[in-house]
Amino acid sequence: MSTASEFVSRNGFEAFTINALAAELNCSPATIYRHAGGKAEILERLIFAFSQRIIGSIRQAIAGMEGTERVATAIIVALDLMRGEPLGKLMIGGLGHDGGTVTASPFVAKMAEEMIGRSDPLAAQWLIRITFALWYWPAKDKHTEHELVKRFAAPSVTLGLR
Repeated sequence: MSTASEFVSRNGFEAFTINALAAELNCSPATIYRHAGGKAEILERLIFAFSQRIIGSIRQAIAGMEGTERVATAIIVALDLMRGEPLGKLMIGGLGHDGGTVTASPFVAKMAEEMIGRSDPLAAQWLIRITFALWYWPAKDKHTEHELVKRFAAPSVTLGLR
């Protein structure tokens, strides 16, 4: 998986193919399929590893919080961590051509539900979209971004919770 992660970090998600990974490892594509699965499985594992590096810090930051405060804090912490991750920088570059690899990931959805504090798949999808929009189009400064999150983004997620 480290070779796949390094490849994606260097070349992006779009350039990742089983053939390219096999060439990087000096093995056959069949060997990759046999040991690591197909492209979707490998990318899902990379997304999972990325998510796991971030979720621990989010959990600490939102411990004991509920509602809008919890969601706002989770978004702000997630954005800071995602922007600081080397793989995150490439992921954001590929979101325009994501095709659902990241945004439809069950791990990302589960993380979003944890950020909200309840199981609500539709609210999780909305949180993912808001967070990724802010990740993709950051505000001019942190203060403005924090205000956008606290006044608009987080309340829009918690407003429709069931």
